[in-house]
Amino acid sequence: MRAPGRDAGTQHPVTAPRSRALVVTGPGRLALADRDAPDLRSGEILVYPELIGLCGTDLEIIDGSIDPAYVRYPLVIGHEWTGRLAGGHSAMPVGTRVVVEGIIGCWHCDRCRDGETNLCETAYEEIGFTRDGAAGTAVAVPAAQVHSLAGSVAAEDAVLTEPAAVVYRALGRSSAAPGCRALVIGDGTVALLAVYLLRLWSPAEVVMLGQRPQQADLAAVAGATRFVTDPVAAGTGFDLVVEAAGSVSAAETALGAAPRRGGEVVLLGLPPHGERAALGVDDLVNGDLTITCSFGYTPAAWRGVVTLLNAGRIRPGFVVTHRYPLDDWQQALAALRGDPGAADGRPRGKVLLEVSPG
Repeated sequence: MRAPGRDAGTQHPVTAPRSRALVVTGPGRLALADRDAPDLRSGEILVYPELIGLCGTDLEIIDGSIDPAYVRYPLVIGHEWTGRLAGGHSAMPVGTRVVVEGIIGCWHCDRCRDGETNLCETAYEEIGFTRDGAAGTAVAVPAAQVHSLAGSVAAEDAVLTEPAAVVYRALGRSSAAPGCRALVIGDGTVALLAVYLLRLWSPAEVVMLGQRPQQADLAAVAGATRFVTDPVAAGTGFDLVVEAAGSVSAAETALGAAPRRGGEVVLLGLPPHGERAALGVDDLVNGDLTITCSFGYTPAAWRGVVTLLNAGRIRPGFVVTHRYPLDDWQQALAALRGDPGAADGRPRGKVLLEVSPG
């Protein structure tokens, strides 16, 4: 990634006169709308999105249950995505496949200067949350946030860059080490990616504790040693427990039963805003547990995932189970919410929207 303030390169023409985008005008109000093409501000380039991943946080944005400090309406959703460079001030050729780092730091505060843009002290800004995301035919993004991908990287792998960076950052801060025993709680995209990326640390065992038996095959592809739906069957005494379900009950399970004394619990999932967990604090202290929380990703984590993708060391696209054209966004959201008809009874991993070129 280029450092902020550096010259971005050559000016490319921009030819998109109109744009269609999935816009949330306020809680509970979502529609596919025709819009003017995005205006390019200084330092921005235009990208044509191709695949957009949907997640539970998008549902919270749509429903209005997200912490209001992290969203600004009206908003085009789409923070997990990949596309091709359309034009603007960039050294990359038009048509280059790219992924775009969504968290935008100020680069003036101490946190940003330390590479922790996810903890920017000036203001929180993120594509798909406080500024328009990629669920449309064109999006304007800061040139300094754009990363090119090798031609060998498939779009279905590239679209997982954002959630993979979230997981990669959390695992990189954890005590994961060769030979460790790990438990991952959850069976959605983030949990599957946690199981998959843990293999980079060569664990002896990774058990996945989910709620949906139909996710067992995806868990096996991810590399889980075992997939269980009963906490008792999962066992206890793990060196590392990763909570990736995004629920209070999962956090309570992670903290209450699974780790060995002296072990670590990583809280990666994000429960709905305002929910509280009941904790046995004396048990946590007596267990000498380390509790690590991880929010978002850093530029270093993003670059790490891009490097792994370009080197062919990770291919996370196996988690993609459903793809819908942008016009079928209602069916896509139904599948994401777990509507049995929309999901066709299949295991549900990542749900994608697909944007047709031009």
